[in-house]
Amino acid sequence: MSNYISINELKVGIDFNGEIIPVGRLAIRDHRIYFEYNTSFIQKKLEISPIKLPLATGLQVFEYQPFEGLSGVFNDSLPDGWGRLLFDRYVRSQNMLPEDFSPLDRLAKIGVSGLGALVYEPDYSNTSSQEYEINLDILSKQTQDVLDGEANEVLQELIGLNGSSAGARPKALISVSKTKDRVILGQDKLPTDYEHWLVKFANSTDGVDAGAIEYVYGLMAIEAGVEMMPIHLFEASKGAGYFATQRFDRNGNQRFHMHTVSGLLHSDFRTPSLDYEDLITLTGVLTQDIREVEKMYRLAVFNVLSHNRDDHSKNFSFLMDYTGEWKLSPAYDLTFSSGPRGHQSTMVMGEGQSPSIDHLVRLGTEANLKSLLIDEIIEQTKDALRRWESLAINYGVTKTNIKLIKSRLF
Repeated sequence: MSNYISINELKVGIDFNGEIIPVGRLAIRDHRIYFEYNTSFIQKKLEISPIKLPLATGLQVFEYQPFEGLSGVFNDSLPDGWGRLLFDRYVRSQNMLPEDFSPLDRLAKIGVSGLGALVYEPDYSNTSSQEYEINLDILSKQTQDVLDGEANEVLQELIGLNGSSAGARPKALISVSKTKDRVILGQDKLPTDYEHWLVKFANSTDGVDAGAIEYVYGLMAIEAGVEMMPIHLFEASKGAGYFATQRFDRNGNQRFHMHTVSGLLHSDFRTPSLDYEDLITLTGVLTQDIREVEKMYRLAVFNVLSHNRDDHSKNFSFLMDYTGEWKLSPAYDLTFSSGPRGHQSTMVMGEGQSPSIDHLVRLGTEANLKSLLIDEIIEQTKDALRRWESLAINYGVTKTNIKLIKSRLF
């Protein structure tokens, strides 16, 4: 890698049902990034990013902010937080500077291994076709060593396991047997009786029970009627376990196109400016389905009443299948958290500091939901959250955190 030559052009494709459909080309000239759709793709009428990158002939170009000149749909393929730290650390270990790598170089490193269905060529990803078992305790120790600034020799392996997953906490893409007793390297083509999962490890500020807290939040969310993928708490030699969830961008070997709200609206998730009213409108426009609007509303109610305040624009996604139909993705990253200056990252009817049930009722009314349904959703969520203490004790959350979180729930 030390003799790496930067690339100027990248082919973009989309992998639906194992067939890669050419989408277009990305090119970089004089530090500006250009994109052009293939004519054949325009004719398919598949809108991969209908708001900021609509199907059109000719070159499209974007400002440097918020995604270093990329369109949001391609930025969604790149890791941030932990994944970016891994890549930058690896680049430095090869005596190069991360600044020398353009967004196109980074996309080439994602290649075919990213989340969602978009693929990039040339493909410089390190996807291993070897099938070997993973020990989550060892993996957790390796991520800790990297956070502590050591362990250069495992960087490449961890990059391969991270794919393009985003967020601050270390994550690995894994394949899990349906019986949950075997974990192997996250294969692109799954062995029989395995499923695509994602597992999280603690970052340097997390307590030993971070995995258990997120798991309990997941159980409460399911009870509150929030749509989620199956979740699991893997045993850990230290702490209360590793939180894992089945991936929603895969169904067996089938891939779904995934687009975050941040990428769809070109909204910088680091400077929150969105309101749940915007998300409800976006859901209606994109999916044309009142059931999906109701799903977004349920999620808003859960996040507000459960004090999940890190509900920024990268923590909401939409999925598109090969027919071009959009749906809200199952919920993810649900846990006890604080937002900027303690505020809700996504406001509710203009209120970020302390959104109340009144604000949620107004939001539901604005979304054209019946008042009976609004009350039902709020009551169902409160009932689910009342289970916090008993579930938290059951799964090994510390007494301090049980008490703290209980004091913040609705």
